[in-house]
Formats: sequence, structure tokens, C-alpha cells
Amino acid sequence: MKSIILKGIVIILFGFLSSCATDDTQIVARFTELVMADEFDTEGAPNSAIWGYDIGTGDNGWGNNELQYYTDRSENVTVQNGVLIITAKEEAFNGASYTSARLLTKGKFEQTYGRFEARMRLPYGKGLWPAFWLLGDDSNGTEVWPQIGEIDIMEYVGDEPTIMFGTVHGPGYSGGESIGKPYQLENDRFDTGFHVFGVEWGPNYINYYVDDVLYNQITPDDVPGEWVFNRGPFYIILNLAVGGALPGSPNEETVFPQTLLVDYVRVYKNSNN
Repeated sequence: MKSIILKGIVIILFGFLSSCATDDTQIVARFTELVMADEFDTEGAPNSAIWGYDIGTGDNGWGNNELQYYTDRSENVTVQNGVLIITAKEEAFNGASYTSARLLTKGKFEQTYGRFEARMRLPYGKGLWPAFWLLGDDSNGTEVWPQIGEIDIMEYVGDEPTIMFGTVHGPGYSGGESIGKPYQLENDRFDTGFHVFGVEWGPNYINYYVDDVLYNQITPDDVPGEWVFNRGPFYIILNLAVGGALPGSPNEETVFPQTLLVDYVRVYKNSNN
């Protein structure tokens, strides 16, 4: 039996700059104290003690010209058979041509530093844009993006099923100037099986992992502006966008509905966090 433990502006992205850390300078830290986990073992709506929702089309398609209307309907977000299912559908809904869902832990679970990871199977098709990311709290609107900071643990465009990427956004390196690196699977695809996407985030570094492979580290030396990741806390967002600046619109070969499947989300810290 699985259990649930609780303690305690997607932005236009045309490209990104690669970080500079090399393997022999990377810091590897392990966070072992589990402080939040959703194993999605309760059927129906996601646990409201952990997850809230963004609803609607946002400002200018959530800042990215996205095409979907985000809902909290069971047609777009539900838990079944131990898996969170976020479904993008092609349908007319409140003036939009597509629906999907965007979940967030803002005001429910937020943390500075630690390991944040999720085991997911990604969708496939032109115009699909799932993401698993962290956003700094805006202090009830008194601070603005990108000053609040953004850590994209996993982004992916559905017509490139072997490639994902992780990035950071901050003042002087946001949107198309974000700092990050792609990761490509060999002899596998992200839409045909589950993979674990994670970061280990500590003072002055963020390590990026796929299936426990450390493929990138970003430090203050890698960003051309203020390092805003020693502030906090940050909250988690899971979403499946349709269309927008990064993936472009769906085409005649894109099959709907499409699903983002999440087996679990877990957050760890160490005793000195």
C-alpha cells in the first residue's frame, strides 16, 4: 500500500545557454530525509492538502501563447491505479480549443533546498509541452518573475521524444536567455516508459538528474546575473501545456487525448537543511 506524507508564469523559452560546470568540479550531495511524498494511491481528485490548481488561459496564454484552458475537472486531472493522470484534450471549452491541467503546491508545500523528484511517463506529439518545475514564492505579488527565480526540473516537447532539458531562470537570464542543458536518451524514449527526473539543490548549486544520472550542474558562476536560488521557499508545479512559443501548435499528426502520467512526487532534505 502506498502512502501520502506531508510535513509541514510558464515563460517564453526559445533556447537556452548551457551551464559550464565540468564533471570534476560538480558537487554531489545526497538528501535522505523524506519530507513530502505523494504516491497517488487514493483514487479520484489529487490530494487537496498538497495540490491546488491554476485555472483558465492565464495572461497571454500563461505568458507563452499557449492554447489550452486549464481546469480542475476529472476529465483533465485524476488519480487512477496509483498514478496521477493529466490529460490534454482537443475540445472547445470557454473559448479555447484544448483543455489540460496545471497543479501546484503554492501555499501548501514549499521548501528551500533539497532533492525534488518525480517519476513520469511523458506524452507524444507536436505541440505538447509537459513540465515539472519549481517557482519562487512571489510574497503575495510583492515580487515578480524572474527575480523570484525558476528551476525547470523537466521540460520536453512532444515531437522530440528522446530529449528533455532542465534550466534555470533569473534576472538577466530568463526566457530565451535561460541557462540549462538537454539530456538525450540512448535507445529509449520518454513517452514509452517511466523515468525519474530530479534536482538536488543546495547553497550555490543545482544538480540535474535523469534516472539518477547526474547530467548537469548550475552554479552562480554559470549565470550572467544575480543568483536568486539561495532565497526561498519554492513551490512545485506540474503541467501539460498545448501549443505556445516553445513547441509550436499541434499539427494534423498530433493525436488527442494525450496524457502525462506521474507515479510519484517526492521531496527530501538533509538534517542540516
